[in-house]
Amino acid sequence: MPETIRCAHILVEKQSLALEIEKKLKSGESFAKLAEQYSIDGSRRRGGDLGEFSRGVMVKPFEEAAFSLKVGEVSGLVKTQFGYHIIKRLV
Repeated sequence: MPETIRCAHILVEKQSLALEIEKKLKSGESFAKLAEQYSIDGSRRRGGDLGEFSRGVMVKPFEEAAFSLKVGEVSGLVKTQFGYHIIKRLV
């Protein structure tokens, strides 16, 4: 059975906004609330929750960052062709 993880993310188009969100997270603001407020994809309605996924499902830079996180840990900025992600590993 393949390894699966569950993550949430915040996806924005501009690096400057991603950096601003990163600062808010570091100051203790809620990941889910920031995802709802800023993220540009459909997961925003679920606080950024992408559900469970295994390797080979997400684009490479996202997958590498997500699978390197410990449960509860938040990534730095991850750039993909979709924009800038901040990823939080949930499970």
